Amino acid sequence: MTVHVAFVPAEEAAAPVGIVIDVVRATSSIAQALASGYERVVCCREIDEALALRAELGDEAVVGGERNGIVVPGFDVGASPRDFAAGPRAATLILSTTNGTATILAAADRCDTVLIGSLRNLSAVCAAARASGGDVAVFCAGFKGAFAFDDAYCAGRVVDSLGVERSDAADAAARIAASFDSPLEALNTRTYGPPGLEADIEFCAEVDKLDVVPRFTRMLGSAAEVLG
Repeated sequence: MTVHVAFVPAEEAAAPVGIVIDVVRATSSIAQALASGYERVVCCREIDEALALRAELGDEAVVGGERNGIVVPGFDVGASPRDFAAGPRAATLILSTTNGTATILAAADRCDTVLIGSLRNLSAVCAAARASGGDVAVFCAGFKGAFAFDDAYCAGRVVDSLGVERSDAADAAARIAASFDSPLEALNTRTYGPPGLEADIEFCAEVDKLDVVPRFTRMLGSAAEVLG
C-alpha cells in the first residue's frame, strides 16, 4: 500500500482510493454537514447546475457554496462549516464551491473509492483508507488550480496518519506538515480568499472532532452524491 499526494488539480493522479482535501472550507463543510444530520451532500461543479438541482428538489434541499470565498447570490447558505454545525435545514445539501466540489468530481473519475477528508475527521478518514487495503491518492483542491499551503498541510497529516509507503510528493507533504507548530498556524498561511474567515479557519483547524467518513456514492447527472 502506497500513498501519493497531488498538490494541484492539473496532476491527473489516480489510485483505487482517493482522498479529497479542501480543508478551508469545502471538505470540512461536507464532513460537518453530514455529521450534523444532512442525509447527503450533492456536489456540483457549476452554479447553474446547483440552482437547477435546487429547483428540481424543492423543499427537500438547500443550495450552498461560494466563489472566491463569497456566498453566491441566489444560494440559501454559504460554505461555512460553522453554519452546518447548527443542524440540517433540509435533507439534501447541494454544494458548489470554487475549488473543492470540482476536485471531488475529478477524483470520482479516477478512483474506485473517494473519501472526503479534513482535519476535523482526519483519523476516521485515514482509518477507512487503510481498511481498504489499496493504494491511496490524496487530491489537494488548492486555489484556482494553484498550490495551497493549507491543503498541503492537511495532506501531510493524512500521509503521517496512514503510515504506509510514500511517493516523493507524499513525503514532501509530510515534511510540510512537520514544519508547522500547530494546525492553525498552517491554515493561516493561506493567501487567498476574502478577509473575515478567521472563525472558519479556527474551526477547520480543529483535529478529530468528527467520526464521519463522507464517501462519493454515485453520479446524479453531472453532480456527485456524497453520503456519510
